[in-house]
Amino acid sequence: MDQKLVRTDDARLPRVHFVVRESLRESVAEVFGRPAERLRRFRKWRKGRWAKYLAILGIFGPGLVAANAGNDAGAIATWSNVGAQYGYQMLWILVIITVSLSVVQEMCARMGAATGEGLSDLIRERFGVRGAAFAMLTLFVANALITISEFAGIAAAAQLFGISKYIAVPIAALGVWLLVTRGSYAKVEKIFLVMTLAFFTYPIAAILAHPDWGQVVKHTVIPTVTFSITFLQLLVGTVGTTITPYMQLYIQSSVAEKGVEMEHYRAERTETYIGSIFAALIVGSIVVATGATIFVASGGKGVPITDAEQAALALVPFLGRYAPLLFGIGLIGASLLAAAVLPLSTAYSISESFGFEHGVSHSFKEAPVFQSIFTGMMLFGALIALIPNLPLFQLIVVAQVINGALLPILLVFILKLVNDRRIMGHYTNNRVENVIAFGTTGMLAVLSTVMLVTTLLSAVGVHLPGA
Repeated sequence: MDQKLVRTDDARLPRVHFVVRESLRESVAEVFGRPAERLRRFRKWRKGRWAKYLAILGIFGPGLVAANAGNDAGAIATWSNVGAQYGYQMLWILVIITVSLSVVQEMCARMGAATGEGLSDLIRERFGVRGAAFAMLTLFVANALITISEFAGIAAAAQLFGISKYIAVPIAALGVWLLVTRGSYAKVEKIFLVMTLAFFTYPIAAILAHPDWGQVVKHTVIPTVTFSITFLQLLVGTVGTTITPYMQLYIQSSVAEKGVEMEHYRAERTETYIGSIFAALIVGSIVVATGATIFVASGGKGVPITDAEQAALALVPFLGRYAPLLFGIGLIGASLLAAAVLPLSTAYSISESFGFEHGVSHSFKEAPVFQSIFTGMMLFGALIALIPNLPLFQLIVVAQVINGALLPILLVFILKLVNDRRIMGHYTNNRVENVIAFGTTGMLAVLSTVMLVTTLLSAVGVHLPGA
């Protein structure tokens, strides 16, 4: 196993030489399959008659995977509510988010290629233990909230099949924990991935719902703003569910682990941009589908989506009476996948940042911090989702809103790193990239502050119009 000593020349670091044994991607490969093994299987497939078709899969790299990792239960719930409550009126924000997502993802991919290190490693090396502790705390809270939303998604999907959440959630939590810790998750992961393909029916459903394409184009290019708490919450939530901290950690670690060099970085950058656009097309189709069905059915007044069955109505134009079934399958697959990966990646990131022993093959006694974070996040997420009479879909959206409010903290760390010539050399951001990235951070910080103030004012009886 390759080992790498983290620099300790920073005066803020203690004299202990922390040892970071692997990057995040290399560590997770312990469970999900190593690159060498994947390469061996691909070479075997390449000899077969389907080689020319499998070769097309080469375009699916870290950029595409990371950008679409955000299309989980939180994304479905948040963007469905956008379409159901405001029709096509918030499509313009998707254009801005797509540009921001592309720039942020590309920055992290470039750091991975230029330094060969993951994001959590760079943060500790550059900002010391205190800075890393603050960043990792933000990551922990953000990912814990998303984990809660994933178990809420499992509970909501179970209700579609007439299964009590008090049965489904504990079984799902225990099952995923056993799959990961017993090293048998890699095979089941493929099943979860196939289940999430159900959400790819949204583009077809959006077309078959016969939306007013003129209005779709209009609201995509012309901003429409409504001054209400609900609008602000959804605005922050859409950013929080599309540009998630996990995605930045994943793409930088993936590029570093692949060993991409800056001389050959152009293809990786293109793939990152393509991945961001592809993810935007999926969530955009969710807005169009819900806007053309649920919003129109409300007479243009808009209604909040409160359960999975209501969200599934957007797929009715394509799937008819099978819409709830396929929606439920997709929701379970996406939720189970994220419920396993998020706690695991968080445990690896925090443990590696501070040199704690880590790995699912280690016992609680051997790796107490790693095992406590991983198990604790899963247990906490499952317990919150089991609270009686909990509005599951509202909980999912609220989790994305809080995640969006926390995102600027991590973006500040990323921007400081990517503009540090001691780390990046001459591969720092250009002026346009900084304008977009700093603009995204500032805009989200302002929106979060305004949302907090208006929420507090509403609590004392001062309401905005439409709140």
